[in-house]
Parts: sequence; C-alpha cells; structure tokens
Amino acid sequence: MNRWRTVLGMALMCAAVMCCAPAQDEPAGEKWIQLFNGKDLTGWTPKIVGYELGDNYGNTFRVEDGVLKVSYDQYDKFDDRFGHLFYEKEFSNYRLRVEYRFVGEQAPGGAGWAFRNSGMMIHGQPAASMRKDQSFPVSIEVQLLGGQGTGTRTTGNLCTPGTNVVMDGELYTPHCKSSTSKTYHGDQWVTAEVEVRGNTITHFVEGEPVLTYTDPQLDARDEDAKRLLDAGHEKMLTRGTISLQSESHPIEFRKVELLELD
Repeated sequence: MNRWRTVLGMALMCAAVMCCAPAQDEPAGEKWIQLFNGKDLTGWTPKIVGYELGDNYGNTFRVEDGVLKVSYDQYDKFDDRFGHLFYEKEFSNYRLRVEYRFVGEQAPGGAGWAFRNSGMMIHGQPAASMRKDQSFPVSIEVQLLGGQGTGTRTTGNLCTPGTNVVMDGELYTPHCKSSTSKTYHGDQWVTAEVEVRGNTITHFVEGEPVLTYTDPQLDARDEDAKRLLDAGHEKMLTRGTISLQSESHPIEFRKVELLELD
C-alpha cells in the first residue's frame, strides 16, 4: 500500500509541475501580447487601395473558425487593390511572431509575382497618413512567400517600400533581399518571426535566423517617403505601425503575437 501511495504522490507532483510550467515556446517571464484575439478584428483597421481607411472592401479581412483570413471570394478581379490590415498601436523594440499558411487559388488579375505572396509590415507609417490610392505603406516588409510546387522560393525575405537598410556596412538600395530559409510548398503552417532590437532587425523562420540588417531608414527618392520627411518625420526608423498584407493570394493567420523588449 505504501508503495502505491508513493507512486500516486509522485504522479500528482509531476502533474502539478506540468500544469504550472510555461509553454515550450514561451519561456518563463515572457509575456506575449496576442494581437489577434482569435474571435474578431478588434484592434485592427483595414486600408485597401482606392478605399477610405476602415472600408473592408469585399470582406477581404475576416475571422472564421478562429483564423484571421485574407480572402478574395467577393472580388470579380483583383485590379491592384492591395490592402493592409493595421494594428492600432505602434511599437519600437519587440519580437513579432505569426503562424501563417497560403491556401486556395490566387484572385483573378493578381500579378505573377504576387502568387503565394504576403507579408508583415513593420516600422510602417500611420495608416491615416497613407494616400487613398497608395499601394503600400512606407515600411519594412518581412515578406512571406509560399513554394510553387517545385524549385526554391525562400520566405522571411526583406522588401523595402519607401525605405532602405544597411547590410555589411553599406546602404542596401535594391527593393528586395532573399533570406536563407527553406522553401515551404503546399498549405502547411509556417512560423515566421521578426526581432527588432535597437537598430538591428533579424528575421526567423521556424526558429532559425535567416536574415539580419541594420539602420532602417526612409528613402528620400520615394514619393511617399519624401512626403513624410517633408512633414518632419525622422529619417531613421526606430518605431512604427505593424500591418498584414493583402496581395491577391488567400492567406490565413492562426496566431499574431508580440513580445515587447527592453
């Protein structure tokens, strides 16, 4: 009897420890903010090309079955109606993590480069400062790409609408830079993360660092960036908005969370 009492006591102690232990991907002391509540778009505002801020044309951004979806079933044609879903607050030092997957078919009229293409925009301009017909916010884009079935197509890349960064000590001015990630074909869920720490930004895919750069800044050659500079915006980007893209291919997000850093 004493032996069984000992076994039972050990089992109860183990259960208590497991119950109180932090999740495997959330070490003790880390307080992740769930930007997406799993129920609705509370805290988020859409801005779609050609429409006023807050007009969610075609129910592009929606929540179904606990998943944030970017859908085009109410579009006859995409017609370059690029959209972004803006979170209500700006952030400076943080880790932003999403779990995403591409699904279904691209909307009719979507560009070839936009096939299985979306992104997380960080250090972005305020949504209210965008022109009605502006395609992309001035920002740093953590580009999310899905595989095409064969071949190589990395994700967690960098694109720079109205911005530049520094790589290897030199100003990097091309629009995009590929990461070193694997290719993810099909509709599998992928975890992508970006860490903004001071002037250094690092992209992660499935927990592995795939791209690092520094000194994000406005590009005065860009019309919209120049407009921000003329309005008194600092050239060097240290904080800004966060938004999720709509670029013509359906994508789903089941997690959007953020950890603020000191």
